[in-house]
Amino acid sequence: MPLESFQLSKIYGSNQTITLDFKSESLLFFLQRFSHSFLEEGDMKKTTRLLLATAVIGASSASATELEVTHWWTSGGEAAAVAELAKAFNATGNIWVDGAIAGGGSTARPIMISRITGGDPMGATQFNHGRQAEELVEAGMMRDLTDIAEAEGWKEFVHPTSLLDSCTIDGRIYCAPVNIHSWQWLWLSHKAFKDAGIPVPKNWDEFVAAAPALEAAGKIPLAMGQQAWQSHGAFNVLMVAIAGKDTYNKVYGDHDAEVAAGPDIARVFKAAADARDMSKNSKIQDWNQATNLVISGQAGGQIMGDWAQGEFQVADQVAGEDYTCLPGLGVNEVISTSGDAFYFPVTDDEEKSKAQDVLASTMLSPDTQVAFNLKKGSLPIRGDINMEAANDCMRKGLEILASGNTVPDAEMLINPDTNSQIGDLFSEFFSDHSITVEDAQTRFADIIGDAD
Repeated sequence: MPLESFQLSKIYGSNQTITLDFKSESLLFFLQRFSHSFLEEGDMKKTTRLLLATAVIGASSASATELEVTHWWTSGGEAAAVAELAKAFNATGNIWVDGAIAGGGSTARPIMISRITGGDPMGATQFNHGRQAEELVEAGMMRDLTDIAEAEGWKEFVHPTSLLDSCTIDGRIYCAPVNIHSWQWLWLSHKAFKDAGIPVPKNWDEFVAAAPALEAAGKIPLAMGQQAWQSHGAFNVLMVAIAGKDTYNKVYGDHDAEVAAGPDIARVFKAAADARDMSKNSKIQDWNQATNLVISGQAGGQIMGDWAQGEFQVADQVAGEDYTCLPGLGVNEVISTSGDAFYFPVTDDEEKSKAQDVLASTMLSPDTQVAFNLKKGSLPIRGDINMEAANDCMRKGLEILASGNTVPDAEMLINPDTNSQIGDLFSEFFSDHSITVEDAQTRFADIIGDAD
């Protein structure tokens, strides 16, 4: 974008006036080059990066560029959150073209990958933190964002560092993380327990003990959708809560088949069998349908990630009054640090490439991080923003994150094929009550032993 000139003067006491001429090159490229020349000058670093970030966003105002963004956020709470990203991007003068794909990540990802590999890439696409886009990056189909990440200092404010690490391959950064999502939550309906005449449980054991009273009152004790990722995710939550962080890390991080076949995981499978019994009458498909059973008081609780908060907010329910949230199932207050990140497919269109830079920058900006995550129910990836508007559940998550009591999401530690095998196992285990916990554990340990 050609401009006449730009003057920078008296920064941190400097009496020097610097004139930048943008006639011959793009604003983004020029400021990146200008930025690198000052990286060794102490306080100048933050000022230069601030100018660059402002310029990247402002550069798009000259001509609107449409950018299709694919994602799987289609529930009420998710739609409200993604609208904040679209609004922020449109404010830069560009146009967000929404490419929502219904059915969740397991449905959307194959479609996204097929489009990219088939030569019909979108402008940007959602994946989860982890290894889901690894092969696309290795094939040279995703843009390298290292220059903009370094210019804006992402490593200085993205927290925890594992989020940016999961975007990094061979030292280069290929995605823009937008949030931290934790699976480690049990959501409980106050109405369901009031109708059953029993107090709201404070932990998993009390919840299991309350199941008969809930059933006698015509309630479903545990709401769960009939998709593999939901039962698999619930099992992983049970593993961290019951067997602990060390066991979880040995199984998924070290791929230790002996631990996976051992007594600690046997206790987890026993809890999974309890969950199977408690959810046997939960005949719905999608996770948000299960959340709505809790919101309406038809179900006592749900094991689901903190994205469920968005559904409670859309329903105007208040944490601590209408529902209770128990991190780590009230047993072990740990949160996993997964979430969502956006990748940008390689394009020959220079204007789209510039718009991709703007979108990446906008997604990580402080204002966008606050607005988006408050609606999404997730935690921000920035540790330097004001989250005073967070509700009680989000505050619990922020406190646990600040304490460092976290685990990486399993998808960061195992490849998509292993993850799919485990998902198939738990889909079968939760749908077929004839499968014993012993048989299921043996199959699980075999999968872990063969994991990459």
